[in-house]
Amino acid sequence: MRIEKCWFCSSTIYPGHGIQFVRNDAKIFRFCRSKCHKNFKMKRNPRKVKWTKAYRRLHGKDMTQDSTFEFERKRNRPERYDRNLTENTLKAIKTIDKVRSRREAKHIETRKKGKKAQLMREAVKELEQSINLVKAPGAFKEDNSLTLPKIKVKVSQTQTENQPMEE
Repeated sequence: MRIEKCWFCSSTIYPGHGIQFVRNDAKIFRFCRSKCHKNFKMKRNPRKVKWTKAYRRLHGKDMTQDSTFEFERKRNRPERYDRNLTENTLKAIKTIDKVRSRREAKHIETRKKGKKAQLMREAVKELEQSINLVKAPGAFKEDNSLTLPKIKVKVSQTQTENQPMEE
């Protein structure tokens, strides 16, 4: 059973699913669903469409460099069947999958760290701007520490009052 990758979004295509497009130069494009096929026909760049794997990798949302990806590469050289080798390979696949899932979880946590501090700054700023929605107006009269200090500014009048307006 051969599992293909979608040309547009890089998701897996199982046998009997998806659409295959063959260009005049005999290049084969496989698509997982009509959404990917239509975007390809509209000549959209997968790196600029936010829901694709290419966009996520380019903008640092998914892991791009990891040694576990090397095991997933497609190899076109046929191997002679060996029962021990097959058994060891299946065991290795399970452990590699665990390692990859742990590394992806760690990658997501590191991405979230920067976002948390930014959300806190935005929340504090919004709270400062609209404190009157949180506290009752009577509380401001009782406790002056809640209000921002008032700044007095002198405004000078210019001598434009005597000149007639131009039409």
